[in-house]
Amino acid sequence: MKSSRRIKRMSRGRGKKTTLSLVSLMDVFTILVFFLLSNSSSNEVLSNPKEIALPDSVVESKARETIVIFVSDKVILLQGEPVMATDEALLSKKEIIVSLRDELLKQKDKIIGIATKAAAKGKEVTILADKKIPFKLLKRIMSTCTSAGYAKISLAVIQKASQS
Repeated sequence: MKSSRRIKRMSRGRGKKTTLSLVSLMDVFTILVFFLLSNSSSNEVLSNPKEIALPDSVVESKARETIVIFVSDKVILLQGEPVMATDEALLSKKEIIVSLRDELLKQKDKIIGIATKAAAKGKEVTILADKKIPFKLLKRIMSTCTSAGYAKISLAVIQKASQS
């Protein structure tokens, strides 16, 4: 019996197996991974140590990548490294804390990575101080930062809802 053209055409497609192209799937996942990696570090939030209680305030702008000074009731830290005891800084009669100024000046030599380079070049400091710290100590720390060449000084606070 003679088969029609339609039957011949349909029988040609039955023997072939289709294969899944993994190349395009891998391209999509690669683009997705690069997108997630590039956007994962865009939200910079300063970590709040447990021993420091920050004051509350309405914050209008987000924190930038800067050099961070932690001031607790026990110790003063610069970028997580201890500089001196808080009691020692309070008892000092000088307006400038010499050891803190020296460490701030050394920060220019400790540049590793693009974000740290931008922070050191920006001459910007963020101070995370306990709200129980006396203002005269905060004033000394700020004047020390200014004497080391860091003109932009920010005080970290806990963001509360704006009163709109």
